[in-house]
Amino acid sequence: QLCSAIDTSTGKVVREQAQAHESAINRVTRFMSMLATGDDNGVVKLWDPRQISPIRSYTHHFDFISDFLWLQDKKQLVTTSGDGTLSVIDVRSSKVEPFAHSEDQEDELLSIVSIKDGKKVAVGTQTGVISIWNRSSGWADCVDRLKGHPHSVDALATLSEDVIVTGSSDGLVRVVQVLPNKLLGVIADHGTFPIERLRTDRNGAWLGSASHDNVLKLTDVRDALVDSDEGESHDSKEEGESDDNIDNDSDSGSEQSGSESVIEQDKTDEADSDSESNKPDARAESDAEPEPRPEPVSSKKRNRCQPERPSNKKGKVDNVFFDEL
Repeated sequence: QLCSAIDTSTGKVVREQAQAHESAINRVTRFMSMLATGDDNGVVKLWDPRQISPIRSYTHHFDFISDFLWLQDKKQLVTTSGDGTLSVIDVRSSKVEPFAHSEDQEDELLSIVSIKDGKKVAVGTQTGVISIWNRSSGWADCVDRLKGHPHSVDALATLSEDVIVTGSSDGLVRVVQVLPNKLLGVIADHGTFPIERLRTDRNGAWLGSASHDNVLKLTDVRDALVDSDEGESHDSKEEGESDDNIDNDSDSGSEQSGSESVIEQDKTDEADSDSESNKPDARAESDAEPEPRPEPVSSKKRNRCQPERPSNKKGKVDNVFFDEL
């Protein structure tokens, strides 16, 4: 199979490598000063552009190579394959065996990206599950599984350390938050054509999506990140406001009960002072001739000196108050 090098500034082919692979080349990636290619038979080859022949060939996969991920800190190349496994190649080693090889996931591994500041990786699968791998736990098996995609996750891209973009065979491009897991929405649609590639620009503002409909779409993804940040801040704000409201209600309740107690005490003191001041008048009236007694007043009328009943704090009707009236 033919492998070509193209000058992106001029669009001219600067080099062609015939018979680079025996089967169709499915993935190509660049790292440091080298290239890596993977074909439909699971063969991975490392190339030095200054040489004609490949540096090394790896044949530990038996099905197509679906994606590559370069780990700069360890100088390692992670490959995903349709055989249900991923492998880690140490490019500094002269061995043709991988540094690590995972267990069979019983699902085709189709795409891979780095998340959480390089501490974890996310892998898209044929069944729509996104498996999470922890580098510190080794490469034997995944540590978490994110379900929810109705179709295969063919492409992945990173927007931030915990937000990724997924491209599925249903033609939809989705934004997903990882750990905590949450679907943030759909930002692009290629109809019913599967998504083949996803890439972001250097500033993380634009997302390019390529599909089998032969269309390249550019999507502004800055709003997607803003929405995810606002959602988190809104949730925390609501929690804070609810706590403040609880505190304010308790404070207002205590203040109200305290003020009612003061009012009742004041009214009681006034009643006592009025009764003491009226004692001399009562003696004088007893010495004088008795006056005709006024008509009896209805017993249902409230005494002025009687303290008011405290109002119900919860807004319920006090039936005793209406009974007295």
